[in-house]
Amino acid sequence: MDIHGFTKTTLLDFPGHVACTVFTAGCNFRCPFCHNGNLVLHPDLYPTVDEAAIFNHISKRRNIITGLCISGGEPTLQPDLLDFMARVKRQNILIKLDTNGYRPDILKDVIQNGLADYIAMDIKAGRNNYSKASGIAIDISQIEMSVDILKSSGLPFEFRTTCVSGIHTNTDFEDIADWLPSDCLYFLQSYKENDAVPDKSCASFGSNELNEFLNILKPSIPNATLRGID
Repeated sequence: MDIHGFTKTTLLDFPGHVACTVFTAGCNFRCPFCHNGNLVLHPDLYPTVDEAAIFNHISKRRNIITGLCISGGEPTLQPDLLDFMARVKRQNILIKLDTNGYRPDILKDVIQNGLADYIAMDIKAGRNNYSKASGIAIDISQIEMSVDILKSSGLPFEFRTTCVSGIHTNTDFEDIADWLPSDCLYFLQSYKENDAVPDKSCASFGSNELNEFLNILKPSIPNATLRGID
């Protein structure tokens, strides 16, 4: 795996677990608001993390660490993702996979091989606005396929959307309310500016606007909630 980031301990990335997180390089999207923009566009700015160091850390902290989060970038681009996940599972460590959902074939393989214990998938925008939010021309059927795979997976999973002024409107959340399963966990996250964001013109919404989006969602997706809102 082409890994360019490693958080040795986190209480936030994997719900309910003391975990560590690896960050893979590269992505098939070019989201203008990406908070890991350098990892996507300039991964060589960060040193490569040797897999041996990751497994050594897991081994040394086996009595503390119960989970590992695989994030990015986009992990499903890694040709040896499944092999890496299988090695982690052999350590009796649970795995959370973060994905943009644009490779449903890989997502299906991960699930069918029992390699993930929790999956978090980004929903970039409403279906008619997906290309603007993802920064590339999108075949929305790939995203829809991944949503359907998660619905029938039997695994715990979540969807999440980072809300960005100038990209998202009420129309996005009206469509998402009609699209996602009514019983899913769905989080709205506020865009947060940092130096790695590719498009510096991106801006955050205020709390009133975020709550307006939430109110659109709630009748159809009761478990929708705001997360990480100051």
